[in-house]
Amino acid sequence: MNDRILSFLGLCRRAGKLTPGNDAVIDEVTKGISKLVIVTSNISKNTEKKILLNCHRCNVKALKINRTTDELSYAIGKFSAVVSVQDSGFAKKLSELIENENQEVNAYD
Repeated sequence: MNDRILSFLGLCRRAGKLTPGNDAVIDEVTKGISKLVIVTSNISKNTEKKILLNCHRCNVKALKINRTTDELSYAIGKFSAVVSVQDSGFAKKLSELIENENQEVNAYD
């Protein structure tokens, strides 16, 4: 499977610029470390609400990917439904990949 988003997330993790886990992500968002937050399609509603509320309050962009928690976890090597990207270059590229995919999906609606 050639999944550019998951491959890039794995690269970010190996580069040490990606943090998985709800509490760790919220901590990075509130400390101003996070440049982008990514949540999976099957994240729990309560967790999603908590993450998005913190992102909104701290002005951090959050995007939902059309991937499951298991798919993300496999790509980054750690079980997680949410990740924080700390590098602005990685965050910009991931945003482009995710938004382009979302536009393609929405074009058929």
